[in-house]
Amino acid sequence: MAVTSVAALAAMTSCGVDVEARGGQGDRPGPVAECPAVRAPGDSPARQVRGMWIATVANVDWPSRAGLAADAQKAEYLRLLDVATALNLNAVFVQIRPTADAFYRSPYEPWSQWLSGTQGKDPGYDVLKFLVAEAHARDLEFHAWFNPYRVSKQADVKKLAPTNPARLHPDWVVRYGKELWYDPGLPQVRDLAGKVVMDVVSRYDIDGVHFDDYFYPYPEHGDFQDAATFKKYGAGTSKAAWRRQNVDTFVESLARQVHQAKSWLQFGISPFGVWRNKTSDGNGSATRALQSYDDIYADTRTWVRQGWLDYVTPQLYWPIGDGRADYKTLVGWWSRQVSGTAVRLTIGQAAYRVGEDATWRRPTELSRHLTMNARHPQVRGDVFFSAQSLASDKAGFAARLRKDHYSRPAIIPPVRGRGGKAPAPVTDLKASGQGRSVRLQWRGSGATSYAIYRVDGRGAPCAPVDPGRLLATVRGTALVDPTAKPGVSHTYYVTALDRLHFESAPGRGSTITAQRG
Repeated sequence: MAVTSVAALAAMTSCGVDVEARGGQGDRPGPVAECPAVRAPGDSPARQVRGMWIATVANVDWPSRAGLAADAQKAEYLRLLDVATALNLNAVFVQIRPTADAFYRSPYEPWSQWLSGTQGKDPGYDVLKFLVAEAHARDLEFHAWFNPYRVSKQADVKKLAPTNPARLHPDWVVRYGKELWYDPGLPQVRDLAGKVVMDVVSRYDIDGVHFDDYFYPYPEHGDFQDAATFKKYGAGTSKAAWRRQNVDTFVESLARQVHQAKSWLQFGISPFGVWRNKTSDGNGSATRALQSYDDIYADTRTWVRQGWLDYVTPQLYWPIGDGRADYKTLVGWWSRQVSGTAVRLTIGQAAYRVGEDATWRRPTELSRHLTMNARHPQVRGDVFFSAQSLASDKAGFAARLRKDHYSRPAIIPPVRGRGGKAPAPVTDLKASGQGRSVRLQWRGSGATSYAIYRVDGRGAPCAPVDPGRLLATVRGTALVDPTAKPGVSHTYYVTALDRLHFESAPGRGSTITAQRG
């Protein structure tokens, strides 16, 4: 029987609290619900995505450098997960294909150079299996983050591993500045990117497929040199429209493949924060910034309106009041785009910018963003770039986020339209003393995870749960609560959640008085 321990939330030091989280088994089909008259909790604003990106390209977040021993790599990753749990986050977005290479054994591409220092060198363990398992052990959703077209951070094809498809097919590759990119206009390139993703979907227990803003590269080095491809495939349209069509075709096709393979799997993209400026298009935002539609050929508004995505996480990396792209303006614009759709809106937050200038030196800036989000019911959470920025807690900004917004854990909003269904309620909840802690154990219902709520005092045996009383979520059927107050009675309730976060009614509660020291 697995036991999860929840440490005192007030015992936070820098970004960390002592949270021990392990996955567990022990689910069995349960009997009829013990509290049949109690309804399941509905969706509420308290349900949020709270995520962080873990970037691996150039060892931005993890591993800290290429060539670390496997045990050191694992230890560093676990420390980042400790940061996530300390901040009461509930999802990680981990870059597993940063530069046409893999953080897993791929039949298509070589092992990543960012692991061993040499592209193609086996790190000695199944990296992705470890990453997913440890995230799930802490009940963190794991979204596999792919870069579909970036090949290399250097510009010499001959420096790639001999088995790299880009080296075997140099005609698929475009040198752009000091980097190598696949040409998105080639059907065989889009086919390769799709096969790479679907291989991971079929073999690993991920919760989501995730892309960021990189499709065609940002226009920093002139025009992307794909004239020959355009001549072959782009007849009858402008080059810009053809490029957008290439990206649209890939996004739509992959969304369909992902959901056909696993209907419950989420597919989401984190685009550049500005679709188009209002001066270019009446449907655009009142901004003066680079435009994803025109400059990197990503028609992000269409992806939302067509329902190709389960979630969209625009990178709103500007402060409130920015003269070119005001955060307030953009969060309102994106809220209007998802309104009336099934696409969940979360906001990409620029934790990496804290301390950058006078505005970002205020440790409250990101906290202000989340306060502003609360005015828009369409916003269902935030994802922070990136993990090391959260871990560093510059100027105490992460501690401020936790104090102002993340003092309690949160359940991810239910994912609609993918076949989710609340599991049967748990049964046989028992609370017992374990020193000055309280040990809970219950009979599971075949659920993915469980939510534990605590009420001070002697609550009714059958009662609805209050999202504001959420104590923890766990994968397993037991939990130790060391935060129980000595000499005080507490009543605990447990609900069951499926893979898409649909929640059962609570089972019968259990009341216990915590022992004094």
